[in-house]
Amino acid sequence: MVMTKKWVSLLMVLTMVGVLFAGCSGGANEAQQQQGNAENKTEGNESSTQVTEGVIKATDLAQNPPGATNRKDNIVVGMTSPKGVFNPFFWQTSYDLYVVRTVFDSFLQVKADGTYENSLADKVDVSQDGLKYTFHLKPGVKYSDGTPVTVKDYAFVLKVLHDPNYDGETDVLSFKIKGGKEYHDGKANDISGIKVIDDNTVEVTVTEATAYTKDFLGELYFMPEAYYGKGYKKGSLDSIKALNNKPIGSGQYVLKSFSPGQQVVFEANPNYFKGAPKVKSVIFKTTTEETNLSMLQTGETDMDNVTVTEDNVEELKALGFLDVHIMPTNGYGYIAFNHKEKKFQDPKVRQALTIGLNRKEIVQGVYGPYANVINIPQSTESWSYTDEGINKYEFDMAKAKALLDEAGWKAGADGIREKDGEKLTINFSATADNPVVEALLPIMTNNYKELGIKLTSETLDFNAIMDKKDTGKYDMFFAAWGLTPDPDSTVYITNGAQNDIGYSNKKVDELSFAGKHELNQEKRKEIYKQLYQELNKDLPVIFMYQRRDMWPINGRLTGFDISPYKDFEFTLHDVQIAQ
Repeated sequence: MVMTKKWVSLLMVLTMVGVLFAGCSGGANEAQQQQGNAENKTEGNESSTQVTEGVIKATDLAQNPPGATNRKDNIVVGMTSPKGVFNPFFWQTSYDLYVVRTVFDSFLQVKADGTYENSLADKVDVSQDGLKYTFHLKPGVKYSDGTPVTVKDYAFVLKVLHDPNYDGETDVLSFKIKGGKEYHDGKANDISGIKVIDDNTVEVTVTEATAYTKDFLGELYFMPEAYYGKGYKKGSLDSIKALNNKPIGSGQYVLKSFSPGQQVVFEANPNYFKGAPKVKSVIFKTTTEETNLSMLQTGETDMDNVTVTEDNVEELKALGFLDVHIMPTNGYGYIAFNHKEKKFQDPKVRQALTIGLNRKEIVQGVYGPYANVINIPQSTESWSYTDEGINKYEFDMAKAKALLDEAGWKAGADGIREKDGEKLTINFSATADNPVVEALLPIMTNNYKELGIKLTSETLDFNAIMDKKDTGKYDMFFAAWGLTPDPDSTVYITNGAQNDIGYSNKKVDELSFAGKHELNQEKRKEIYKQLYQELNKDLPVIFMYQRRDMWPINGRLTGFDISPYKDFEFTLHDVQIAQ
């Protein structure tokens, strides 16, 4: 969870180095982590063979359809259609991000376990006080147009991110690069904390040390200034935006064509610094919840992110030629409260609405054994996760009613609770055509009716719900956050960049600040334990579930290294097709 903000709809993302926001569809891609051995994680009794995490290996590659085996030198990945914003400054959906990561490179790259390793960086030197970062670029790297990669391009990227009219979501100012705010505010012509030593060495000085600064700086993508900077003047980013669907990077593949709603076609970059990709071309092909399974079955696609349900798992296993990767989603579903409304400002009301909702029935109804009810805003995969001192808020109608009584909401003559002449009414907004919402609505309606709450609900498209959120015209809505490896976040900080629900808690602010600025991970773990205990007690939202992701991959492909933290595109260059 970190400092930037990027919307995802049934996969619209919320942040490049931070929390991702998703429309919470059953098969939507929010994030991912370490896959385990298939034998290690099962559900049910000891004799159960139902795998809920790990890899279910293909059993009979001879069943592979001609649609797949006839492709000897290209891979087809199924996904929701990208919007076409293939620009590291401005991408908005997770599918655009897949393209960005395929075309561009950065100093550092995430590993399967959520830690980082050098990519374009030869080495990174960090001063003892954590205020100076010296990045050394590998020599001889070239962009796909043949021009050399230099750290001057990296400095250019940092300048654009500090532009006063930059309207992307990367929150570079929060990392306090020396002189950055002065440049942004027009009080300086350069950013004093960025020093280009030579073509392969750049020094970045910050005024505050944080645990995530190195990784944030290291994940920024190199963009050739000669291409993206042509026509750019401080205060006007139109010339850069004009290149949104014409990317040039130094990455594994080169974008050859984009057909909106159909496909994105890539060709291997023969000069890729890690070695030319083993497969000549890759296609990102548009699929939907209705078509992704059948397209895998016919071999029209080689892999896709399919909703993890018991029926889907069994159907994919039965095909015989797919390796089915099932892993914890590094994220969580939740129901938001509008904290600007007085009725939601009382924690007893928020607790009652959580205890009085049968979350377990909802989650099991959709995902069966492939999701778990959660009570803190963190994945079980994270080093910061804790269940110590955490209230599980088991479904208890009597207790929920008692809490509402204590909060002063008493049942009126019509059975609807009221306080100070106001009826306890809630309007609930959620995305249409969403399996989670379809399971949630009838249960919520019945549960809250029994609690004495008048609930009205509406199902809208994702953007309409986001419009309501932006204007504050909502009571409660359902969505999801995806997380990055570091737990730092502004989601629940007072006036935080990602805090869109108006929540405020002084203790949460203090612990969040302490967690970000503590450099020792064991000490951070203790801070985040206290933070999660406070959020669990105060319940800024109704925490719903952490589910699993499922990626079926044709068994003739090898070389992918995917996890909840590391998506498929990072290792496309290592993939091979068995002939």
